[in-house]
Amino acid sequence: MQNNFLLSVIIPVFNEEKNIKPLLDRVLPIVRTYNFEIIFVNDGSSDKTAKTIKEAGENDKNIKLISFYRNFGHQMALSAGYKHAHGNCVVTIDSDLQDPPEIIPQMVEEWEKGSKIVYARREKRDVDSFFKKTTASIFYKIINFLSDSPIPQEVGDYRLLDQEIVTFLNDLPERARFLRGLVAWGGYPASYVYFKRERRHAGETHYTFSKMLNFALEGITTFSTKPLRLASYAGFFSATVGFLGILYAIVGKILLPDYWITGWTALFVGIMFLGGVQLITIGIIGEYISKIYTEVQKRPPYLIEEKINL
Repeated sequence: MQNNFLLSVIIPVFNEEKNIKPLLDRVLPIVRTYNFEIIFVNDGSSDKTAKTIKEAGENDKNIKLISFYRNFGHQMALSAGYKHAHGNCVVTIDSDLQDPPEIIPQMVEEWEKGSKIVYARREKRDVDSFFKKTTASIFYKIINFLSDSPIPQEVGDYRLLDQEIVTFLNDLPERARFLRGLVAWGGYPASYVYFKRERRHAGETHYTFSKMLNFALEGITTFSTKPLRLASYAGFFSATVGFLGILYAIVGKILLPDYWITGWTALFVGIMFLGGVQLITIGIIGEYISKIYTEVQKRPPYLIEEKINL
């Protein structure tokens, strides 16, 4: 056993009762070569997920549980795990077994070489649908175009963080948390470990299209103000087009009075164009105002119902 550091493994779970035992069967033989703790964060599951974890925790006190009163979201579950982790290095991994735990020793090796962040990058993701791969690629292209701090592509929340970065994340006051962006924002030394994405072991994905869309909007608006600038540019562009239209109408009325035919097409297009720009701009501003509203409220990001072995 390697006794010179503590490895924390954080696993957010939501209605994953069928995946807990298979996951532990694969994770435990790996982490038992270290001093370790496994922290499950139960994000308001309505099945027997919490019960299954408690039973495992009765036999092994290194298996710990944090349960929320309700579902607060994946990012909040990870944040709670970071808050309670004591490890010198901290690994976060999902419970569906699409991300293989067998590469954790490689991640630890990279950390020991000096990397503060070790990303698990998907080398192959053939099990994912064409739609999911395409939308993920578009999302990262958009957010990296808008953000001043590029986020690595083909990585999710499967990563290893040094204790220094975990402390940095815990000290951040913001409540709207896009952890993939926050981790990359610090600019800490990073390295990669590559893996082939596997099929989900059991159950259905909890990331529906609407949730993925909300996650994308959350990431963009939390991590960049460029959409506001783009809205300003769109306003200037539409104003310029409108001004040119006025000049065109005046010149046409003066120079070509006999051939000037009044129609509805230009009026309709102009109204629709300006109305669309205005609605998009209001929507963008509204997203940022909602972020301000959330921060001003200062409500707790999650509510813990119980803790086991912590």
